[in-house]
Amino acid sequence: MNSFVQKYYTALSKGGIVVIFLAVMLVIPHYKDIWDSPLTIPLMILFWLGVAYVVLPVFFKKYRVAILFVYSLVIAYNFFFFNVAPNHTENHRLYLTNLMFIPIPVFTALWVYEQWRWLKTLHADKGKAELALLKSQVNPHFFFNTLNNLYGLVVEKSEKAPEVVLKLSDMMRYTIYQGNEDLVAVKDEISYLENYIELHKIRYQKKVEILFTHDVEEGLKVAPLLFIVLLENAFKHGIEKMREDAFIHVEMESRGKHLFFTIENSFDKSVSNLNNGIGLDNLQKRMEYLYPQRHELIVEEKESIYKVRLNLELL
Repeated sequence: MNSFVQKYYTALSKGGIVVIFLAVMLVIPHYKDIWDSPLTIPLMILFWLGVAYVVLPVFFKKYRVAILFVYSLVIAYNFFFFNVAPNHTENHRLYLTNLMFIPIPVFTALWVYEQWRWLKTLHADKGKAELALLKSQVNPHFFFNTLNNLYGLVVEKSEKAPEVVLKLSDMMRYTIYQGNEDLVAVKDEISYLENYIELHKIRYQKKVEILFTHDVEEGLKVAPLLFIVLLENAFKHGIEKMREDAFIHVEMESRGKHLFFTIENSFDKSVSNLNNGIGLDNLQKRMEYLYPQRHELIVEEKESIYKVRLNLELL
């Protein structure tokens, strides 16, 4: 029903423009000079307002009050002019014409601004949608690896399996709830990373040196689930395949609004490929959206040591 009414209303509007156009053609020829008719300007204004409504319906409806108010004043002045000055001069005609055309550049500039703002909003919405997709990729990627670890403990009937389940439950809760927030406290991210480290310490049978030092000011906030990608890579592609001399050193500190995260780990070149997986590429894309021109991701590989530094400028 609404669709029918809308189509009928549109057709009626277009028909009204045709009627006004015909009126102009029928009325004006009765005057030697078209400017001698008091109906010329009102009919021309109504005709072009009708054209604007059909061509730019959204813009016209949004600013209809301002548009109709301005041109109502022009039409009112037109009739006033013909009543008080029937023997009008050429200057009066020019002035009346200017009144009709002067608002057009103003409304044109307003329309251009609306288009610019619409394109900017569209770009922002596109960025948010892509960012949401990237965040959704983080969770399955992380939990896939963690569940594999838990499966190994269950197969071995390890007494540590229940503790791993509890820590995994806490981490899942954080990922599901805090992970959907735009910003979280840095201290919460630190706790999340510490739980992840403890989870891996439980399952490791070999000797691994894992150090995590942090010195961060209270109140700082950051986008969630950024650092876990780097820590996960250090385990999976670094010490996971090493038999001895395995280590991971993690450091996080803040200086004012700047946050510095550094992770360094050993790896075996013969069996490791630290560039595998979607994690690092995903992180780089997220940085471009979340911290444009306010982030620095530095990757260094030297002999059997892999080091990543992530520097952020927080708001």
